Amino acid sequence: MKWVEPAGLVKFDFLGLKTLTTIQYAVEMVRKRGIELDIDAIPIDDAATYNLYARGDTYGIFQFESGGMRRALMDLKPDRIEDLIAMNALYRPGPMDNIPSFIDRKHGREEVEYPHPKLSQVLDETYGIIVYQEQVMQIAQLLSGYSLGEADMLRRAMGKKIKAEMDNQRVRFREGSGPQGVSEALADQIFDLLAKFANYGFNKSHAAAYAWVSYQTAYLKQHFPHEFYAASMTLDMAQTDKLSDFRREAGKKKIEVVPPCVNASEVVFSVKDDRIHYGLSAVKGVGRAVAEHIVEVRGDKPFKDLGDFARRVDPKAINKRTLETLVNAGAFDALVPRREIAFAAMDQVVGTAQALTTERNEGQWNMFASSEPEPFRLPTSVPAWNSTERADRELSAIGFHLSAHPLDAYSDLFERLRVQRWGDFERAVKDGASAGRLAGTISSRNDRRTRKGTPMMILSLSDQSGTFEVIAFSEQITQFGAILQPGNSVILEVGAQERAEGISLMLNGAKPIEGAAESIDRQLTIFAADAKALPSVGAQLKRGGNGTVSFIVIRDAGAKEYEIELPGKYAVTAEVAGGIKALEGITDVQFN
Repeated sequence: MKWVEPAGLVKFDFLGLKTLTTIQYAVEMVRKRGIELDIDAIPIDDAATYNLYARGDTYGIFQFESGGMRRALMDLKPDRIEDLIAMNALYRPGPMDNIPSFIDRKHGREEVEYPHPKLSQVLDETYGIIVYQEQVMQIAQLLSGYSLGEADMLRRAMGKKIKAEMDNQRVRFREGSGPQGVSEALADQIFDLLAKFANYGFNKSHAAAYAWVSYQTAYLKQHFPHEFYAASMTLDMAQTDKLSDFRREAGKKKIEVVPPCVNASEVVFSVKDDRIHYGLSAVKGVGRAVAEHIVEVRGDKPFKDLGDFARRVDPKAINKRTLETLVNAGAFDALVPRREIAFAAMDQVVGTAQALTTERNEGQWNMFASSEPEPFRLPTSVPAWNSTERADRELSAIGFHLSAHPLDAYSDLFERLRVQRWGDFERAVKDGASAGRLAGTISSRNDRRTRKGTPMMILSLSDQSGTFEVIAFSEQITQFGAILQPGNSVILEVGAQERAEGISLMLNGAKPIEGAAESIDRQLTIFAADAKALPSVGAQLKRGGNGTVSFIVIRDAGAKEYEIELPGKYAVTAEVAGGIKALEGITDVQFN
C-alpha cells in the first residue's frame, strides 16, 4: 500500500458487502411474483421510503440500524438522498458532535452560517457544516486557487497531521486567499477549521454509495417487506439472535414466519402465500447439503407421508440425528402432527431408506412384492411431549421459539394477574410508565460484580412478543436467585426507565409461574371422542391442588355429549393440560 502510489500505480480498495447479495435475493424473490424490479432505477424521491427512515424503522437497513442512528433519524426526518449521505458521514466519532446542529439547521431552529459567503455554494447542502473531505478540497480551490491535485495533497497533509507540510500548506493557503479578498486572520481561521474537519471528515463519494445501497434496502423493506425479511434472514442464517429479531420485526408488520417444512420450505428462506417459510438449511446442524438433497428429491411432488420420505431420500446424504433435529424444528408436522411420534419413527425412516438403497444398488427385485409399497407403520404408545418439552426442543433446533412459546399456555393466567407482554410494556414505558409486571422464560443468566465488588446479575428473557433483559443486584439475587435459572419461566416485578440506549429494567421481585398459577382456582375441561382415552388421562391427573376437572364425552358422531365433573381437587397446570391434549382420543382441552 505504501509503495504502490509512489511507484506511479493506482491503488484500489475492493469492499465486499453482503447487503448487495441481500438486495439481489430480494429482487429475485420479487421477480417470482411476476414483478420486474430494476433496483438501480427506483425513484430517488420516494416519500414512503423516506418516511421509513423518519420513523426510525431501520432495523436491517444497511448503515442505519443502530439505536443511536435511529433516534437521530427520527429527529432529522430526512426527505432527500443528501440527508442520508450526510448522516452516513456524520454518524462517526468526531463528526457526531455536529449532528444536533445539522438537524436544527435543517428544520430552521438554528441559523445557517458560513465561514465565508463564497462558501455557501460548497456548504449549502450540509447547512454550512463541513462534513466531507471533498468539501475541504473544494474550499481550498475556491478560496485559495488550489488545483485538484494540490487540494488532495492538502487533505492528506491535514489528515496525517504532518507538521512541516501543514506549515507549508498554511502559507500557501494564506497567500492564495489574499487575491480573493480574504484577510490573513480569516484565512488562518478557515485553515484551522479545515484542518479540524479533515482529520475526521468522511469521503463523500463513499458516503453517497453507501447511502444509495441503504436507500435500496429501505425501498425494498417499505414496498416488498416479505421479500426483504426473507432475504435478510437468508444472509444471517448463522446468527439466531438476528433471525429472532427479524422474525419479531416481521411480526410487527403482521408478516408470519412459519416453521420449516419438508414439503413447503426451500433451502433458504422463501416467500409463499404471503408468508415467510423458514429455510431448511437454517435449522441448527442441518446444513446446506442436506437441505438441498431434501428439496431435490421432493421436486414438485410433496412427500405423502414418512414412508414416502424414507423411500426417496438417500441415507448417505442424511442421518438420524439430522432427521431428529428437523422433527424438533417442526419440519415433519405436515406428515405427522405429533412430533414425539415422528421422532420415535426416525430409526425406521433411516432403516427403510438404507434397505431400499441396498436393494437398488444390488439390483434385487422381489417378484412376490406388490406394485404398491408396504405401508409405513408409525410407532404406537409413544409418551406425549408436553408444551414445554415441545417448545424446548424447538428452541434447541432453531435457536428461538418460533411456532410456540412456553408461556402460551398461561395467557388466561396473565390476564388475571395483570401481567403484560414485553412489547406492550415497552410502549407503556415510552408513554411514562415506570413499573410493571412481566413474564418470561429465562434464556441466559450472567453473574458479575459491580465496580464496588457487590454481586449483580443480567437476565435475558423472552415472551411471545420478544426478548428483554433485566438487571438484578445483591438484595434481589439473595432473595430470588435460586429460581432465576436458565430454562425457568417466571413472573417478574420490575422498575423501568427509558434511556438513550433503550428501556432499562431493574428487578424488584420474582416468582415461578407455577407458584402463581397454584394461587388461582383453575378449571380443566377435557373433550374426549373415545372412552379408551380415559385411562391415559387418569394417569396424568394427580389429586390435591387447586383445580377441578370435567370431561365432555362425545358419542354417536357428535349427536350426544355427556359432561362429568370429577369429585375433589386436582393439581392442574399448563403442563398437565398440554400433556393430556397430546393423547390419542382427546379432541380438545380447555384450561381456565
